[in-house]
Amino acid sequence: MSQDILNMRARFFGAAALCALFALSACTPKKTVKKTTGLRDDAAVAAAGAGTEEAVTLPSAADVEEARIRGKEFASAAELQPVRFDFDAYSVAEEGRIALRANADYLKQHPDLEILVEGHCDERGTTEYNLALGQKRAKAVREYYIRLGVPGGKLATISFGEERGACAEPTEDCWGRNRRAETKIRAQVSSAPYNSGSSVVR
Repeated sequence: MSQDILNMRARFFGAAALCALFALSACTPKKTVKKTTGLRDDAAVAAAGAGTEEAVTLPSAADVEEARIRGKEFASAAELQPVRFDFDAYSVAEEGRIALRANADYLKQHPDLEILVEGHCDERGTTEYNLALGQKRAKAVREYYIRLGVPGGKLATISFGEERGACAEPTEDCWGRNRRAETKIRAQVSSAPYNSGSSVVR
């Protein structure tokens, strides 16, 4: 048998062996790695919050459609406290959450009310920036109310930026009073259905 034929057979068997190895590796079951996001699932959060004030919000407050409330008949109520914010911030601090829990109790006891959350800023910053910041403050309060069980379909927001200051002195105390969100109310004037989005948070 010539050397050329022997070389061809060697190459043929070598190729066949490689094909067999590939076929075997394709049949081997692959390990599945569960990808984690760093977030707990709803069941885990609910279990962790059992027996405490903290609970999962389903649906999330951001998913509840905002009320399309128009008109200027909204008024302050002595029972509803304003919420203060830090400079250039819109997250609700612990002191603000205490005030909002008290406000939410009152609002839930008066289901005939429609609610408007106003966002306000001090005069530092541009008009456009302060209008955007005031809206973020109003939205943060609205979402917290929804998590506390206030019907989201009766909650609307508006930003006045720096236009309606509580005071006008260029001092830290006055600026702090102007960085706020106020909750205004009026008797319900629409019979449109709404989403409740109820839940409880700390």
